[in-house]
Formats: sequence, structure tokens, C-alpha cells
Amino acid sequence: MPLFSRSDGDLLRDVHPVRAIMPHLMPGRTESFVLHEMTIDLSRTLPFLAQFNAARGETPKATLFHLVLHGIARTLHEKPGLNRFVVGRRFYQRRGVWLSFAAKKSFDERAPLLTIKAEFPRAGALADTVARVVGDVGEGRTGPPRPVDTEARVLTSLPGVLLRAIVAAGRFLDRWNLMPRAMIATDPMYCSCFVANLGSVGIDRTYHHLFEWGNAHLFCVVGAVKKHIFIDGETPVVRDAVQLFFTFDERANDGFYCMRALRTLQELLEDPAGHGVA
Repeated sequence: MPLFSRSDGDLLRDVHPVRAIMPHLMPGRTESFVLHEMTIDLSRTLPFLAQFNAARGETPKATLFHLVLHGIARTLHEKPGLNRFVVGRRFYQRRGVWLSFAAKKSFDERAPLLTIKAEFPRAGALADTVARVVGDVGEGRTGPPRPVDTEARVLTSLPGVLLRAIVAAGRFLDRWNLMPRAMIATDPMYCSCFVANLGSVGIDRTYHHLFEWGNAHLFCVVGAVKKHIFIDGETPVVRDAVQLFFTFDERANDGFYCMRALRTLQELLEDPAGHGVA
């Protein structure tokens, strides 16, 4: 039993013994990761986005990336067993759904990356997701430096020995649930899922690594939209598709539950109108 509670998660006390021993056998995320590739048929998705945007007039347009973020958030609310993490060899249920993603400061290959972390409430609509993402990205590009960027700039200005000591201290505090709430709230590595839109810059078929820092146990890479062959009955057909590449810490939950959750996401993305996305 931990001596202290966490600001971002509740201790799970009913973990099956076989799963409870896994963090002792596999203490790190990098030795516990599982890869999963998913192909999304966009034959109904793209017309839905076109119709959605046409009805919104001059407001910011919804993109496929916005829909993927919205779908992941909704899936994590509906399948909370996927929204868990392991810290200090103990299991926690995350309080809320937090997604992190990276964006360029400007459309220049030399521009630095901007990392965004945002909370996605259960009852949020797609329009809310679009407004939140557009607003956060715009603020990050034109506003003052974000706390995580300021912290990184200060830390990397320190001598290497001191920086390693600070990082080690942070790991110790996190392991014993002593990490300050303010640091967890702004650190993008403390999230339900980190989503990388690599397809937007022409990078495809790539999996993201996990981090030992923080407690993000799920990463998703969104690939590029391209033609893909599907089988309709016995007939091969060519349709627009996008591939999602997942890396997740299998200690958080069993593979069957995780695959069912990701199947829920696939069904939502392939037929957003039929699943009540509005």
C-alpha cells in the first residue's frame, strides 16, 4: 500500500494476482510494450467531415486528426480499463482523459515542436474538440512559452550531472506519489494517450516508443491518408484509408480488453455519424 495518494489517479485494489505480479517481472514500460496496427476505412469518414464542416460555415474546420483525438477520448471514457497506468509497481485508474500531441511552431522544418496537453471531458462534442485543439495550438504558437517549455529550457541549461540528479529525484518522487500536482498537470508525459500526427508531414508506417518518464502508457501514430485495398464480400475494392499505429504498456490491462477497446475506436472512426458523433 502506498503511503500517499496521487493527484492524477486512484489506486486499484482489485487487480488479479496474475496481473498484479507483472510490474515486478517487467518493471519498465520499454520491456512491456505491445504493438498494434489498425487500418481505418474512410469511405464514410471523409464525407462525414465534409458535411460537418459545410454546416459550420467560417468556424475552424474539423480535420481527420481532430476526429481521431475525439474518438480516442470517447473510447477511453467508454472503456476506462484502457485508461490505467502503472507507477511504483502499483496500478492506478486515471482521473479523467488527458491527451497530448505535438505541433510545429510554424510551417518550417527548422521550427521547434510544440507539445500540447489537454483534458477531454466525457460529454464533449466534436466541435468542442476542434475548438480546444485549435485554441491550444494557436496559443502555443503565438502566446507566451508554455510551462513545460520553460522547465525544459531551464533544466537543459544546467550541468549534466545536476540535470541527471534532478531527473532521478523526479522519478523517486513519482514512484512514491510525491510528485507535485502542478508538475503532473503540465507535463505532457502524464496523459492517457500521446497522439503523433506523423502522416501530416509525410511520415507513414511508424510506431512511437514509450517513455519511462511520466505515466503515458498508450501512444498512437496517425499515418497518411492513402488508397488501400479492402475486400467487399469476395470483391477487392480500393478506398481511402488511414493507418493508426499503437504502442501500449500491456501491464495496464490484458490484450483482449485493449483490442476490444481499439475495435470500438475503429468502428467510431469508420462510421462517425452512426455512432452519434456531432
